Amino acid sequence: MPRVELQSTSLNAATFQEQSAWLELEFRSGAIYRYRDVPARVFRELLGADSKGRYFNQHIRNRFCYAKIDSARIATPHSVLPKGTQ
Repeated sequence: MPRVELQSTSLNAATFQEQSAWLELEFRSGAIYRYRDVPARVFRELLGADSKGRYFNQHIRNRFCYAKIDSARIATPHSVLPKGTQ
């Protein structure tokens, strides 16, 4: 799927690759993160949310493994513990 510009104070754009189930989010700060194993439903709901930032905080942040993408498009992997374990 092509990059989708977002009307949000925190998110600039989103790209979703359904076959690989990754969601790439570009934040207004310029930071880009790629989230793994994201259901297509989550992407559709993000696009339809009144507040993209609130949806991100409630349904994506700390729920999926992610990698920060640098300007050269090289990923640095990070892991996220399942909710309820710390």
